[in-house]
Amino acid sequence: MQPFRRLILGRRLASDETQHTKVSNFVGLSVFSSDALSSVAYATQEIMASLSSNLHGVAGVSLAAAAAALYGMSIPVALGIAGLLVILGIGYRQTVMAYPGGGGAYIVAKENLGELAAQTAGAALLTDYILTVAASVSSGVAAITSALPSLGEHNVLITILAICFIAVLNLRGVKESGAFFAVPTYGFVFLIMVMLATGVVRAVLMGGPTPVMVHDSVRHATHLGSFAMVWIFMRAFSAGCTALTGVEAISNGVTAFREPAARNAAKTMVWMIALLGVMFLGITFLASKLGVVYMHSADASQVAETLLSKLSKAIYGDVTHGLPKLMYYLTQGFTFAVLVVAANTAYADFPRLAALHATDGFLPKQLTSQGDRLVFSNGILILTFVSCLLVWVCHANTDLLLPLYALGVFIGFTVSQTGMVMHWVNRKATEPNWLFKAILNGIGATAAGIVMIDIGVTKFVHGAWIIVVLVPTLVIIFFRIHRHYIRIRSLLASSRTEEVYPRKNRVVVLVSRIHRGTLEAIRYAKAIADRGQVEALTIDFPDAHGHPSAEWERLNADWHRYCEGIPLRVVMSEFRKTVEPILAEVDRMAKAEPEITITVILPEFVTDNWWGHLLHNQTALRLKAYLYTRPKVVVISIPYHLDPHVI
Repeated sequence: MQPFRRLILGRRLASDETQHTKVSNFVGLSVFSSDALSSVAYATQEIMASLSSNLHGVAGVSLAAAAAALYGMSIPVALGIAGLLVILGIGYRQTVMAYPGGGGAYIVAKENLGELAAQTAGAALLTDYILTVAASVSSGVAAITSALPSLGEHNVLITILAICFIAVLNLRGVKESGAFFAVPTYGFVFLIMVMLATGVVRAVLMGGPTPVMVHDSVRHATHLGSFAMVWIFMRAFSAGCTALTGVEAISNGVTAFREPAARNAAKTMVWMIALLGVMFLGITFLASKLGVVYMHSADASQVAETLLSKLSKAIYGDVTHGLPKLMYYLTQGFTFAVLVVAANTAYADFPRLAALHATDGFLPKQLTSQGDRLVFSNGILILTFVSCLLVWVCHANTDLLLPLYALGVFIGFTVSQTGMVMHWVNRKATEPNWLFKAILNGIGATAAGIVMIDIGVTKFVHGAWIIVVLVPTLVIIFFRIHRHYIRIRSLLASSRTEEVYPRKNRVVVLVSRIHRGTLEAIRYAKAIADRGQVEALTIDFPDAHGHPSAEWERLNADWHRYCEGIPLRVVMSEFRKTVEPILAEVDRMAKAEPEITITVILPEFVTDNWWGHLLHNQTALRLKAYLYTRPKVVVISIPYHLDPHVI
C-alpha cells in the first residue's frame, strides 16, 4: 500500500521543507488565477442567456432572433463588469500589501469586523469554492461535449473523473500541481488571444459574417419601459458577474509565493486583472458584433453547445477541415483543460480557509493537519466528495450550477472590502495615506455590496435562495462547534483542580469461548486488580424451553481448568442480544457500587489481512462505542494476533 501511495503522491516532505513548496509568479498565476481567467468561457454566455430569456414567447419569430434584439446590451453590461473588476482589483491589491501573511476575507473580517462577519465571509467563500469546482469542471466538460456531442451522455462521469484527477494532483502539493497547470492556463490564454485577434480582423477590418437579422415585431417588442430595461440590465449584469469569481484567490494565497511574497502576489494580481479584462471584453464584443447568442437548454439533463464554441465557429468559419478545424479543436480542448484546472484555485484556497476556521475552533480540528506533502489533505478530500456529489445531483449542468455561483463570492468581496476600510481607519495615526486607501476600499465595498444585492434579488428564484439559506445555516453550525470546543476546554481546565481520590477497581472479563486471547485477558485482569475484584462474564441464549445452550454447558465444564480461580457468571439473554445485557449489567454494578471504577476487558483476535477485520469483532466495536459513554467505566482491548496459517 505504501509504495502505491508514494507513487501517486510522491515522497513525504518534512516540515522544514515548506520553503521548497513556494511558487514563482509564473506558476502562481496558473495556480491562483486559473479560476478567474477561465471564467471568460462562460461569463459572456450567461449574459447572453439572461438577455435571451427576456423575450421568450414573442410571437412569430425564432428565439435566436428574439435574443439578437437585445444582445447589443451585452456591451454596456460587459463594460460595467470590467469597471467593477478594476475596482475590486485595486482593492484586493491593497489587501495583499496590507496582509502579506494572507489577507483573504476571513482574516480581514476577523481582525476588523469581528467573528460574526468573519464566519459569514468564511461560510460564503467555502460554499463558493465547492461551487467553483463543480461549475468550472462541468463547464470544461461542456466544452468537450460541444465539440464531440457523442460524449454528452457521459458528461457526469467525465466531470467526476476530472475532479478526482485534480484532487490527486493537489494531494501531491501546490508547487507540483501549479507547474502542471501552467500549460493549460497559458495555452488557453494564447488561443483566446489568437481567436480574438482573428475575430477582430474579420469583424472590423473585413466586415465578418452577417449578424442575425432581427424581425420587426421583435424590435417593437424591445421598446420596453425604463423599469423593465433596468431590470433586464440588472439580471444580465448579475449573470455576467461570474467573470469575477476567483479574483480574491491571490489574496488568500500570498504565503504560497516566493519572497517578497506580498510584492510578487500584487504583481500577479495586476497581470490577472489585465488578462481577464481583455479576454472578457473581447469575447463579449465579438459575440455581439457577430450575432452569436446562447440560450439555456430546455432539458436540465442536456447540455447546450457553449457560446465559446459557437463563437469559434463564427470566427474561424468552416471547422470541418484544415487550419480552422485545428484551431477550433485546440480552442475547445484548452478550454476544457483550463476549466478543469480552474478547480485548482478552489483546491488551493478551500483547505487553507477551512484550516483557518479549524484553528480558531469553528470547524473540526482535523482540518488543520497537513499530510505527507505539506497540504491540508482532509480539506482536499472533503472538497472532492461534496463537489462530486453536487455534480451528480445537478447532472453536471452549468445552467443549474452557475446561478448559485456568484452570490457567495460577492458576500466575501463586500465583507473583505468593508473590513479593509476599517483597517485603514484604525491605522490613521500611523498611515499617511489612510484616507485615500480607505476611500478606494470603500468604493470597492459599495460596488460589491450593490452587486451582491443585485444577484440576490435577480437570481433568487433561479437558485440564489439556496445560498441565502445555506450561509446563515453554516454560520450557526460554526458557532455551535466553537461553543463546543470552548466548553470542552473549560471542563478540562477545571478538572485540574478536582481532588483525585483512590478508587477501588472492579474488573470484568468478557468471555464468549475459551481460547488463547481469553487466557491472556484473564492474566492481565489479575495483574491490574486483586483476585477478589475480578470476575468473568458471558452471555448465553437459552433454548425454547429456557434451558442453557450447549455452548454454555461446554464453557462451564472447561472453565475450572483455565479460570485460575476467577469466577464465571452467566447472564441469560432471552431476546438473543449480546450488547444490551452487558450494558445493563455494567449499569447495575455501577449503581450498586458508585464508588468503584469498572474496568471491562475485551479479548479480541487480530487477523493477518484487512478483509478479516470486516468479518470479526463487530460486536466488540459496538460494545466499546457504548461503554465509552458510561462514566467511571474503563474499556481495555486485549489483542491476540492469530497465526497466519490458522485462517
